[in-house]
Amino acid sequence: MLFNSYIFIFLFLPLSVAGYFLLNHWHRYRLANGFLIGMSLWFYGYFNPSYLWIICGSIVGNFLLSQLLHRTAGKRKKAVLAVGTIANVAVIFYFKYFNFFLENINALFGQSFVLRNIVLPLGISFFTFQQISYLVDSYRGQTKGYRFDEYALFVSFFPQLIAGPIVLHNEVIPQFRDTAKRRLCADNLSRGLYIFALGLFKKVILADTFAKAADFGFGAIVTLTSLEALLVSLSYTFQLYFDFSGYCDMALGIGAMFNIDLPQNFNSPYKATSITDFWARWHMSLTRFLRMYVYFPLGGNQKGKLRTYFNIMVVYLVSGIWHGANWTFILWGVLHGVLNCLDRVFRKQWQRLHTVTQWFFTFMAVNVLWVLFRAETISDAMAFYRELFRWSSFSIRSELYGCFTLPEFLWLEQTFPVLGNAAGQIAGFHLWVFFFVAFFIVLNLRNSKEISFKPTLAKSLTTVLFLFWSIISLAGVSTFLYFNF
Repeated sequence: MLFNSYIFIFLFLPLSVAGYFLLNHWHRYRLANGFLIGMSLWFYGYFNPSYLWIICGSIVGNFLLSQLLHRTAGKRKKAVLAVGTIANVAVIFYFKYFNFFLENINALFGQSFVLRNIVLPLGISFFTFQQISYLVDSYRGQTKGYRFDEYALFVSFFPQLIAGPIVLHNEVIPQFRDTAKRRLCADNLSRGLYIFALGLFKKVILADTFAKAADFGFGAIVTLTSLEALLVSLSYTFQLYFDFSGYCDMALGIGAMFNIDLPQNFNSPYKATSITDFWARWHMSLTRFLRMYVYFPLGGNQKGKLRTYFNIMVVYLVSGIWHGANWTFILWGVLHGVLNCLDRVFRKQWQRLHTVTQWFFTFMAVNVLWVLFRAETISDAMAFYRELFRWSSFSIRSELYGCFTLPEFLWLEQTFPVLGNAAGQIAGFHLWVFFFVAFFIVLNLRNSKEISFKPTLAKSLTTVLFLFWSIISLAGVSTFLYFNF
């Protein structure tokens, strides 16, 4: 089920909130947990019920392994952790990478292994990484005393189930155990609705509009002029930003409605002034997971510079592989690893640059590498780069301009002649408006965690406007990009 759908907004979400707090009002706390687990499984299996056996089997299996870890010691305990981790990784490998592995075996060795028709379960990387972290913490003796219903709710809680954040047990389970948080709170409900409205607007109005331009450009790479290539790359850069930021806002907003404070996953990453700063702000829960469960166990920065650089490269290689079964993702991760190593090597020189210069080169590096992230193949990415950097033509076709012409804009221009005159006199007026708004938002506005919320008339009107505008635009419902990872 999608956050940006009629059934979620008008049926699922109100029913979930009402049912959960009604059961808690009657002090049926475990039944309330069970109700929320059931609703989360409905949410997860809405498009494909066959997904349910995967997540349910994963939850039951990992909980049993965690209990076994509590009852064993020494080498046997390490063996249980190793088996559990390998089993989880094997599940991800089969669903996400098995065909990719066979394709490369066929290409390298001239074999003809038949690819399987494997449907990738939604969010499998997210809930599997979440459970690997739980097993590691169980090995460390940090998860004793949790009931199965608490564990199942920790894994399946629907706001963070499909695209994160990757939460830790000590961030969520204690909140569900707090009886004070099981009472409906009007302040949290209004704050959650406001943040949800912001996220829905980012997704439906901004991200999905930029998506049209990105799809147009990446679908016709060899026909692009250099200026079109630049605008298309920026369109995907903003599509990915507002898509993921919108999801994170909606997840935080829904969590707030249930009085659950989910960890921040998105901290204005396009304000970053270095690649290291970017990764401290982008997909923060994944970065934290890789730091805690890959980088530190490898030795972190405690074993010399060369080992530190090696560990960084491993982390970003894992990040690239995690994002998808394609050499484009692997190369994207490796290049980000190289840039992070270079950032450490030349940090003193970098810090002497003006902040604006630091920001510009960081943003452009991220933008250029997003091309790899979006391209179907490395050869497509190279073709895009050729068009981007040849600087031989600076024309823009009407098809690209048209991607940004929304019906709402046309209505406003008819209603207010001043806007109509401006749009008629400036070629691509709507395109430039969208890019101006996008840059203004990512560089100037506070993110949802930085907002100090107090119910005001302005916030109420903003909530109503954004919800109304987004809901009437849901005819073109699209999935979130990070659902694919």
